Amino acid sequence: MSAESKSAADSGLVYPCVVPPQAGSVQEVAPGVLWLRMPLPFELDHVNTWAVRDGAGWALIDTGIRTVETATAWGALFAGPLSGVVERVFATHMHPDHIGMAGWLTRKFGCELWMTRVEYLNCRVLAGDMGREAPEAALEFYRRAGWNEKALENYRMRFGGFGKMIYALPDRYRRLHDGEEISIGGHAWRVVVGTGHSPEHACLYCPALKLLISGDQVLPRISSNVSVFPAEPEADSLGDWLASIDKLAKEVPDDVLVLPAHNEPFRGLHARLAALRAGHERGLSRLRNVLHEPHRVVDLYRALFAREIGTNGMIMTLATGETLAHLNYLKAHGEVVAELRSDGCLWYTLAA
Repeated sequence: MSAESKSAADSGLVYPCVVPPQAGSVQEVAPGVLWLRMPLPFELDHVNTWAVRDGAGWALIDTGIRTVETATAWGALFAGPLSGVVERVFATHMHPDHIGMAGWLTRKFGCELWMTRVEYLNCRVLAGDMGREAPEAALEFYRRAGWNEKALENYRMRFGGFGKMIYALPDRYRRLHDGEEISIGGHAWRVVVGTGHSPEHACLYCPALKLLISGDQVLPRISSNVSVFPAEPEADSLGDWLASIDKLAKEVPDDVLVLPAHNEPFRGLHARLAALRAGHERGLSRLRNVLHEPHRVVDLYRALFAREIGTNGMIMTLATGETLAHLNYLKAHGEVVAELRSDGCLWYTLAA
């Protein structure tokens, strides 16, 4: 995820809830819908989660990452504003800041996890990498992007860390389907699936309350990471993401209050979707401008990102994945070709 200029991110947006809740407290954003915030041990230091009054208890949407601090925050909530039972846990997608505490919560309350099939299965696969050595296919993927041996060794050391950030998922779940309507708190919520940031990300739209729980599909002040990963090196993740932007604009009206996973709730969904699309179009244009000469992935960071990428392992991984997403999009449209050279790197240039 990358930050944007304040003027670009806030253009056309209104923020009715300006003061976020502290960890362990809540803020009501609509009747029976509570805004919670969990700490993250990263540069992006929080994730929003949501509680919806559901019968005699609560439905929770997203859970935070597996840390002592997150567990402490949930404990304070259950001793206070969320006293009672948790009826269901929903996960918008499989990333650890969203799914990390789901196994703990479902076991604690004996309730069911609701999420899409591809997210559930991918999460189980990634959690299974704990204890494995980094596969040669993944090392080759990053070597072809231009990573040096120091960066590759850093990747070897970090590989398999996903499973440390989540509690083991329950062995069964309730599958969410794109377009289905489910009842939460006496209101109908429609599942709207998007792709590109994760493989089958579920947003929840409630027409009666005019709310959209958007997860990472729509964020107001930062852009969601759209990446290509070693397991599917030819993926057109950006094409998927742009199609999802169009789908959300078509299926969800502009008058909703958007409840995002990061930053604050906002109004102005369609303006934000247009700005996100325009941001990627600008990135594609910048790549076209520099690809008159061959470049490796690592040479192209400056064309896409306002910040210095440096050698931080996680940031470098995300920057590589997002650069490849843009390159694969241009390749899929016949605009760019890639050549594997004797140095073991892929060199990209505009198609003749």
